[in-house]
Amino acid sequence: MVIETPAARPANPRFSSGPCAKNPTFTLDKLADAPLGRSHRAAVGKAKLKAAIETTREVLGIPADYRIGIVPASDTGAMEMAMWSLLGQRPVEMLAWESFGAGWVTDVVKQLKLDATVKTAEYGEIVDLAGVDFDKDVVFTWNGTTSGVRVPNGDFIPADRDGLTICDATSAAFAMDLPWDKLDVATFSWQKVLGGEAAHGMLVLSPRAVARLESYTPAWPLPKIFRMTKGGKLIEGIFVGETINTPSMLAVEDYLVALDWAKSVGGLQGLIARADANTAVIADFVESRGWIEFLAADPAIRSNTSVCVKFADDRIADGAAFAKAVAKRLEAEGVALDIGAYRDAPAGLRIWCGGTVETSDVAALMPWLDWAFNAEIAAQ
Repeated sequence: MVIETPAARPANPRFSSGPCAKNPTFTLDKLADAPLGRSHRAAVGKAKLKAAIETTREVLGIPADYRIGIVPASDTGAMEMAMWSLLGQRPVEMLAWESFGAGWVTDVVKQLKLDATVKTAEYGEIVDLAGVDFDKDVVFTWNGTTSGVRVPNGDFIPADRDGLTICDATSAAFAMDLPWDKLDVATFSWQKVLGGEAAHGMLVLSPRAVARLESYTPAWPLPKIFRMTKGGKLIEGIFVGETINTPSMLAVEDYLVALDWAKSVGGLQGLIARADANTAVIADFVESRGWIEFLAADPAIRSNTSVCVKFADDRIADGAAFAKAVAKRLEAEGVALDIGAYRDAPAGLRIWCGGTVETSDVAALMPWLDWAFNAEIAAQ
């Protein structure tokens, strides 16, 4: 069997789901204005951090009365801060449909030792959202980075809820419309949709979340890195750029550059359109071939950032080994880097389609998927 090697190649083979591809106009010299060697508490440092917060508000359309903080340890740090600081006052309902959501369940049930109601779904599916009890505090991921599924919209969240909604939005922010009036806490990291650098998280709090922080003290001790109140009042400085610990001013500069690029392509709606166009290329490819399928069968809940696919061919004896071999072939050719499925997810590929990825690169990758699949079938 003669297997023709595709002529065209993606200009950028970086399809990793985190850290994700830098924006197409990125160059290192754009970071020249970073105040390196200066204190983050100096005027220049505070100004950069405040600009990062307020430009985030502008691009994402976050309401003026919501607080936005830059916190340590990426999205994980932001989620841990929220859960350890806010949970415990009332019953909790945990929703999980992939590995990171399952991780939040572990923290709440085994570390905080709360008697939470836990609802889970298999990879590629989500739980019955109509059955969620919003008299409780509800913790969930908006987009399942490792499962390729997302919440379709916020209609399932009532406006008159008694509990708080705590949402891990790390692969959704800047790629999907988030209904801020339905989210009391949202977290994300710079390294995902905008292709920023790792280790910094964003924590967005509604007035309802702030009220909880100022009226409730958890039964467990809080490490300094999690504390957002002092004397029963919110530490407002955290939400104007006075960070709890020392941030990387180089990473801050990189995030500001990414935000400027986001504005240049039409802001949030432009970013959503780019992600949708990237995902549509893969959808067309999958539809025209019988040997590949989306992990999320229902298009209504299919992610437009972390797109997960699986192989479906009777000739494949070992699905995990086959998927790894395909990913290895593509990496060896330099056409797709880091696209293997997440280690806890079903065997397959995970192709990042967020807005920093060019649609032309996704289109150029598709013939290589054909090539790698046929080459691996022939090698069996």
